[in-house]
Amino acid sequence: MTYPTISSLSDLYKFKEQIAKEITYSRRVLICMTGCRALGAKAVGKAFRAKIEEAGLSGEVEIVDTGCHGQCSRAPLILIEPENYLYGGVKPEDVEDIIEITLKQGKPIERLCSGSNGQITPVLDEVPFYKHQQKEVLKYCGRVDPQKIESAIAVGGYEAAAKALTGMKPEEVIQEVLDAGLQGRGGAGFSTGMKWKFCRQAKGDEKYLVCNADEGDPGAFMDRAVLEGTTHQVIEGIIIAAYAIGASCGFIYVRAEYPIAVDHITKAIDQARQCGLLGNNILGTGLSFDIDVRMGAGAFVCGEETALIASLEGERGMPIPRPPFPAIKGFRGKPTNINNVETLANVPLIINRGKKWFSDTGTETSKG
Repeated sequence: MTYPTISSLSDLYKFKEQIAKEITYSRRVLICMTGCRALGAKAVGKAFRAKIEEAGLSGEVEIVDTGCHGQCSRAPLILIEPENYLYGGVKPEDVEDIIEITLKQGKPIERLCSGSNGQITPVLDEVPFYKHQQKEVLKYCGRVDPQKIESAIAVGGYEAAAKALTGMKPEEVIQEVLDAGLQGRGGAGFSTGMKWKFCRQAKGDEKYLVCNADEGDPGAFMDRAVLEGTTHQVIEGIIIAAYAIGASCGFIYVRAEYPIAVDHITKAIDQARQCGLLGNNILGTGLSFDIDVRMGAGAFVCGEETALIASLEGERGMPIPRPPFPAIKGFRGKPTNINNVETLANVPLIINRGKKWFSDTGTETSKG
């Protein structure tokens, strides 16, 4: 697809309207193509595309490769809209039945649905696993194609960045995040707004922003799920943070063991550049900012800020005593702000929905 150059908020809305007008399908088959790959999701996707074409339904049914649907114990998972039927353990040989029974007749296939206590539950929101969940950061994970910027823009992607860059001063963005009470989601729980404020006030014209995606805790993969499934949301959060602190260059430091995340990030950055959302004079505001992807070798210690910076600089990833903190002296000795993936993914939500919405959720000491 050829992407338009987005130079203003109105350009963004026009592109969103164009995307909506080009939709011809009445149904979507959303196939988890991240973690579910390990149990055959690629073969399921290939079978769907072939059988949908054979059935002459290509213009009515869209097949979408998405991020994680959440219930990995039932992989491979597919979600069918508009009914929101969630099928688990799907195999290529199930595809013909899904087309004939679900896509053509709108009926669920019980053997593929969640079952407990003798109850078969086809609709995702009614499955016990999901029933009491309230997804915000992961709201569109499993609903959008993370490899297509138009899929993100169709559900409001980059509107928060446009709002912040064209309608708020950097100090106002920092205050909004500060008042919201967003804390670092990497584990330390330090105030994100305070961190930004320190970097904003630090002396120096050259500043850097780093997205810490070096998720080294054993068995942890929440950052991976966000990066793989809602990639553009993270990039949008990075753009807003860069504007707030005055950075002109950013990095996503991600471990090489996350090849799908690296692939999705690289594509997303390239698409954002094509749209003018990264690079020079973003949204006509004069902000020039770009992102580079750097892959770590998997050293657990590089999740620590000073060790991460050393690795970025090509040195051995070893922590050093603080102060000075990275906000004062970081990458190449310049003021540097480092935020976790999930922290940055929360930022567009705060800008769009406001500090009160965010701070009203959570606890007194842990907002959001």
